[in-house]
Amino acid sequence: MFNTEYDVIVVGGGHAGGEAAAAAANMGAHTLLITMSLQNIAQMSCNPAMGGIAKGQIVREIDALGGYSGIVTDKTAIQFKMLNKSKGPAMWSPRAQSDRMRFAECWRTMLEQTDKLDFYQDMVNGLLFDQDTIIGVRTSLGIEIKAKTVIITAGTFLNGLIHIGDKTFGGGRAGERASTGITEDLVKKGFEAGRMKTGTPPRVDGRSLDFSKMIEQPGDENPEKFSYLPSTKPLIKQRSCYMSYTSKEVHELLRTGFDRSPMFNGRIKSIGPRYCPSIEDKIDRFAAKERHQIFVEPEGWDTVEIYVNGFSTSLPEDVQDKALRKVPGFEQVKFFRYGYAIEYDFFPPTQLKHTLETKRIKNLYFAGQINGTTGYEEAAAQGLMAGVNAVLNIKGKKPFILKRNEAYIGVLIDDLITKGTEEPYRMFTSRAEYRTLLRQDNADLRLTPLAFELGLASKERLNRVIEKQEKTDLFVKFLTETSVKPEEINPILEAKNTAPILQSMKLFKIAARPQLDFSDIRKLESVESFIEINEIDFEIIEQTEIHVKYAGYIEKEKNQADKLTRLENVSIPANFDYSKVKSLSIEARQKLTKIQPITISQASRISGVSPSDISVLLVYMGR
Repeated sequence: MFNTEYDVIVVGGGHAGGEAAAAAANMGAHTLLITMSLQNIAQMSCNPAMGGIAKGQIVREIDALGGYSGIVTDKTAIQFKMLNKSKGPAMWSPRAQSDRMRFAECWRTMLEQTDKLDFYQDMVNGLLFDQDTIIGVRTSLGIEIKAKTVIITAGTFLNGLIHIGDKTFGGGRAGERASTGITEDLVKKGFEAGRMKTGTPPRVDGRSLDFSKMIEQPGDENPEKFSYLPSTKPLIKQRSCYMSYTSKEVHELLRTGFDRSPMFNGRIKSIGPRYCPSIEDKIDRFAAKERHQIFVEPEGWDTVEIYVNGFSTSLPEDVQDKALRKVPGFEQVKFFRYGYAIEYDFFPPTQLKHTLETKRIKNLYFAGQINGTTGYEEAAAQGLMAGVNAVLNIKGKKPFILKRNEAYIGVLIDDLITKGTEEPYRMFTSRAEYRTLLRQDNADLRLTPLAFELGLASKERLNRVIEKQEKTDLFVKFLTETSVKPEEINPILEAKNTAPILQSMKLFKIAARPQLDFSDIRKLESVESFIEINEIDFEIIEQTEIHVKYAGYIEKEKNQADKLTRLENVSIPANFDYSKVKSLSIEARQKLTKIQPITISQASRISGVSPSDISVLLVYMGR
């Protein structure tokens, strides 16, 4: 099996590893996925959900680029919600509860049906180098496997350490051993390594809960889906989630365990995710707050296992037990397993290029939590991009780098490479300065043409996108050119408490009014007739409505993005010596030397590099 050299070896079978292996194999590369457990491919280690604020946009982008995450989520979802619908479309974020067991099963099935992809179960505990180039890996059985490129997606397994109260033991996830050897080999090669921490809440028996004391949280009445492919369908039936609250009494009981908490007694020295804190961290940091939300999430269609979202903790098991029993509905709770914290190695991502190849070692790529991120979606996006760029590298082709105005994935990777991170990085809509352009509804329009060029999207898929764009343009043209008379539209306007018109007016201007939505416009016979004749579906109506109502904002962001593109075109020579540019501040020289930005635009986003430093560089580059 290992006599020949692989094009790509992917180390780790989580969300990053799955997308990396799928992308590489689908681009024609002979790929090997090595994982410590074939039974746990794409395991949902934490909450049984995909998407959410900004994360949902990433899943849509992965799907538009030919990744598997959106398809698997649609096939295994038990509930779907579009978050932030009360806000503008730039903030709308899809989220789905998943059947955790079926999710992993579906992922494995799809990977096994992918041509040119081999599997091997073993631990990689050594890396093979030829000077500053990686040439393969060594497993715990002493087997050496050669490859042209290697992608490491080790998640929380690198020297993983699990904490529950005053108990500590090695592990990459509950019930699974940690991975050793890789960090040590990389540090010997001069890489900087660090430690991060994340945590997970208890899993409990749903049969022991009283849901009548909780607030039901049903899915959307008309659920959508993640994948743009017609092969997946929206949910017909859904499972509800529930919500409860902690109280002062719960907080006091939790505080009794603080002296045995690894977070507070100094045993955990690494930093955890700021936006997903443990329950003990929440009651310590927000001491004045009398209660916190607890989301009660089923783990699947048939299982009774429940995920207690909002109660992430590493407190001793007896404290977890006493405190959770005081939460309404949990009085008779039975634990499947206690919450725990996990510490693991990561490598500051400023050591990477935008392709996710390491600067220090050629043909070696990092993706996922090894880069300091948190979340399935962020990991999957990095895996896909690493897989694509590894193959392009082998083929001697131009790398595939998404700009900040092209995708949330572009924002994610640029933030990591340019700014680095000292705490687990999570994507938010606020991190994207062009979020009106980067909506979840138009990811296919933005990215599927690029996926087609890479060989990750079929001609049929591209044709669907072209048809969507053409019909949207046609609908916008119709609204721009068609007038409506006062006697036709005024009854509708008056019913919506917006000013009537005194003379005929173009439909585009009427439809742009914030008081109206397109269900109001469709009451006009001319509009409904146009929709029927041209077979305009929901997606196209949504695209058109967003275009009409937000045309000014979209145009403004496009202009800003054009300015960004001009700076992106001003490249900086490789290994540029910033010490020679005496007009730069000392901090700028240090930061620029460390990060080695490839364009002026990237340089401008580095913390500590001022606008005056950028002006100096522009002059130096002849601009």
